[in-house]
Amino acid sequence: MYIVKYIGKFGYIKPWTAVRDGETFSQQFLTPSILEGMEKKLFPELLAKNGQICKILRHKLSYAGVDMQQEVTQTRGWEKKGKKQMERKRSILKRGILIDPILHLAFENKDDAERAANQHLCLCRNEDVMLPCPVIIEMSEKEFSELEGFELRIGNSEKSFLVGYNRFDSAKPMYGWIEINGNKLI
Repeated sequence: MYIVKYIGKFGYIKPWTAVRDGETFSQQFLTPSILEGMEKKLFPELLAKNGQICKILRHKLSYAGVDMQQEVTQTRGWEKKGKKQMERKRSILKRGILIDPILHLAFENKDDAERAANQHLCLCRNEDVMLPCPVIIEMSEKEFSELEGFELRIGNSEKSFLVGYNRFDSAKPMYGWIEINGNKLI
């Protein structure tokens, strides 16, 4: 496998339950639809292929820590306050931001890895830019498994749990299980 390493100063992975939770911590794993979105950004020719990840074989995510930050949100609906006054209710969420995230993406062939290594990525928000390291690393699947960090293994097994609904595939449920190797904090 050919590995591209991305590094950033901070990153936020929006939990799919964020709209219901008063306090949301960043997920320590990337959902299938997040990976698919990254892949579509790196390889725009795959935009028409919904609900599948074609080029990213595996991934690993690690980080130095989580910083809790407050964010003001507004409801979607409006409330009538008077004859000519409408108001949107606000609330404050505490959200975890990953500090110094490192993302390893594994590709089957060197050409795909080279294309990916020439582009930036974002975990979930456009301001959370992660830049590629220029050196592509070749390693076996066993060596990749030994990298420290979190990885959501996509699929349905006895270890799987619901990780969200796929925005690229008619909101179908997504399942997977988390593999953690070593200390997730770098």
